[in-house]
Amino acid sequence: MADKRIYSAPGDEIETKHPVLVNRYRGFTRLNHWVTALCMIILLVSGFSFFHPSLFWMTGLFGGGQSARWLHPIVGLVLVASFLLLFIQMWKLNLPRREDVEWSLKIGDLLKGNEEALPELGKYNAGQKVVFWGMFGLILILVATGIMIWEEYFPHLVSIPVRRLALATHSLAALGAILIFIAHVYAAIWTRGTIRAMTRGTVTGGWAFRHHRKWLRELAGRQGSDPSK
Repeated sequence: MADKRIYSAPGDEIETKHPVLVNRYRGFTRLNHWVTALCMIILLVSGFSFFHPSLFWMTGLFGGGQSARWLHPIVGLVLVASFLLLFIQMWKLNLPRREDVEWSLKIGDLLKGNEEALPELGKYNAGQKVVFWGMFGLILILVATGIMIWEEYFPHLVSIPVRRLALATHSLAALGAILIFIAHVYAAIWTRGTIRAMTRGTVTGGWAFRHHRKWLRELAGRQGSDPSK
C-alpha cells in the first residue's frame, strides 16, 4: 500500500534543468531561519557576558552593561516570535516516523559514509528532528524563566527563592541551546551541499536523492519527474 503521508512543504519542487535543482526552502522561510539564528547568536553572546565577571567585557559589543542588559530580553522575545513562525511551517514535517528509528540505529553507517544502508527519509532526518524539538522545548523554558527573572517589568511575579531557581534553570537551558546550536551548525557544514539550501533555497537532485529520497520521490511523483536524475 502506498505511503500517503506528506513529506514536503509548500514551495518544494523540482526544477527541470541541468543539473536538476530542487527547491527546498522559500525565501520567507530562509529569512525566518536567519533571523532566528541571528537572535540566537546575540542572546548567547550577551548571556555569556553576564555569566561570569571574566566575560563581562563582552557587553562592550552591545554598548556596555546597561545596553546589553536591556537588549537581551528584548531579543529573546523576537527569538520566540521568529521561532514560532518556523514552528508553524515545519512542525508537521518534524513529527517522528518509523524510518527515524531505523536511521538512528544505523547512525554508524552514516558516520562511515555508507548512506545506502540507511532508510529512505522525508524532508528531515531524526537528527534534524531532535534539533527542532530540542530547541522548541528549550526556548519554552528560556522564555518562561526569562520572564521570572526580568525584574524591570516583573519585579514581584515570583519570590526571590523561585527567581534564583529560575535563573539557574535559565542558565542550564541556555547551555543546552548552545550545544544544540553548535551541533546544528556542524552538521550543516559536515553534510556538503546543505548550507546552500538556506542561502540559495535549492539543493541538487543528487543531494536530495542521497539524503532525503522519500521527500524527493514525493515531489517527483507530484510533478511526474524521475527522482534518480
